[in-house]
Amino acid sequence: MPIRTSFLIRGLGVVALAAALGGCMADRDVTGSIMKTSPSHEVTPEQREARWRKLAVSYGAAYQKNPADAATAYGYGLALRALGQRAQAVAVLESASIKHPQQKQILAAYGRALADVGRLDEALSVLERAHTPDNPDWRILNAQGAILDQLGRSGDARGYYAAALKIAPGEPSILSNLGLSYALTKDLAKAEATLQQAASSPKADAAVRANLALVLSLKRGDPALAAKAAKAAKPKPAA
Repeated sequence: MPIRTSFLIRGLGVVALAAALGGCMADRDVTGSIMKTSPSHEVTPEQREARWRKLAVSYGAAYQKNPADAATAYGYGLALRALGQRAQAVAVLESASIKHPQQKQILAAYGRALADVGRLDEALSVLERAHTPDNPDWRILNAQGAILDQLGRSGDARGYYAAALKIAPGEPSILSNLGLSYALTKDLAKAEATLQQAASSPKADAAVRANLALVLSLKRGDPALAAKAAKAAKPKPAA
């Protein structure tokens, strides 16, 4: 494989994995109220962003009045993450995790926020406490796998993806990360087959299809197309 293509697999594959980590795992609400008003069902990215902005204002005001409230801090942290305000999200969720160490939803959100800012080892440690072996959460297993891939531990990562798929068979977000994991270790045939399976799911979103395009472009040795595909796979947080 040419050096140029090998470099792209390593560099652009990591970008796509980071995008998948941020975009395909939904945090679970402490009270249920956030998910009922979640932007996930809006049609366009603009509508989703507008809803998150509205939630950020609402939760932000409530947080200023009572930062110790678990549901308020959690909702505010989610909104900040969704809007790309990563450092602030980490600060809010870190404080909440200290005040409410038994709230696994908060720990899960905090772990993901740490991953957002590149604090990967800390993220793994926090996510380990966000669920238990007797009650595993496939979304967290998927997140742990993606983080391990970014740390260069793809063999370990695939164990987490396999465990996640046992809970949620055929889930496209897990298959998408698994496909990218294969791409990172230059097994493009497995990467393509896995991402084709992910993209064929009715639940597959644009990010999954963009990850498939990324792998196909790398397989063809087309750096320009790979760069374009990686850009499409990366989420566009609000400014």
